[in-house]
Amino acid sequence: MEEEPLEQVVVKDGEVIAEGHNQVGITQDCTQHAEIAVIQEACKKLGSKSLEDCILYTSCELCLMCLGATRWASLSVIYFSGSAEDAKNAGYIYSDLFYRSTIEKRYNEFNLKQLLQAEAFAVWKRTL
Repeated sequence: MEEEPLEQVVVKDGEVIAEGHNQVGITQDCTQHAEIAVIQEACKKLGSKSLEDCILYTSCELCLMCLGATRWASLSVIYFSGSAEDAKNAGYIYSDLFYRSTIEKRYNEFNLKQLLQAEAFAVWKRTL
């Protein structure tokens, strides 16, 4: 099975520490989101459970599970491309709880910043 078009990198001091992609379809494990894998890899490489001086770049706004992982990892900032609404339109359905929360509160609480939205969605459309 082909990898899904969701990719992430963790950067510290301008250097890529870890990179990963969604492996849910490959592994048949619903917890194998790219954000989880890249956080695990970055923590292992840095020998720390804290990524407080690191930045996560991700192709999509994070689901609740992955937002929780970023909270525990203490990432400094998260840059994402596709929004949760884009993900929903592409068939990646988040929880009702997620969609009922306000964008502003999520963005502020988790220090989320959106970049390159149109480019991310164009990639999804080619691979779905």
